[in-house]
Amino acid sequence: MDADPAFRIHSDDLSGNQTRALLRYHLEQMHANSPAEGVFALDLAGLMQPNIEVWSVWSGDQIAGIGALKNHDGQFGEIKSMRTNPDFLRRGVAALLLDHIINAACRCGLKRISLETGTGPAFDPAIRLYLKRGFIQGDAFGDYKPGPFNQFFHLDP
Repeated sequence: MDADPAFRIHSDDLSGNQTRALLRYHLEQMHANSPAEGVFALDLAGLMQPNIEVWSVWSGDQIAGIGALKNHDGQFGEIKSMRTNPDFLRRGVAALLLDHIINAACRCGLKRISLETGTGPAFDPAIRLYLKRGFIQGDAFGDYKPGPFNQFFHLDP
């Protein structure tokens, strides 16, 4: 699905009320759909690290989505905090944002982009999108440990 051309993507400093509200919603949903030991979503402080860039998608004055890229070492990046505002589901927001993050990773010279996500029906739409964009399921990375409630995907752009 193509995104609405009226959507705009901005670098986000996480200071806005709508951004913070969507991030809170993201964390609530992660905890609602995974056991505590299976939640690796970053909170506000975790996303405000110098090696993490955050973008938000806007439609007019409403936030439509958020996503981030963590640059681990200049060669390897990790997608974090992908979330579409429920008011904008199935309108291409996640695809637009994922493409933007992949392109940003390529511009930075990253050789691999990975992500950790949950298991179960709540995660299936995101997983379908990752697979459609060429991610493949693979091994745990970084400090993650594989478990029954998480899975890992990788893309070598």
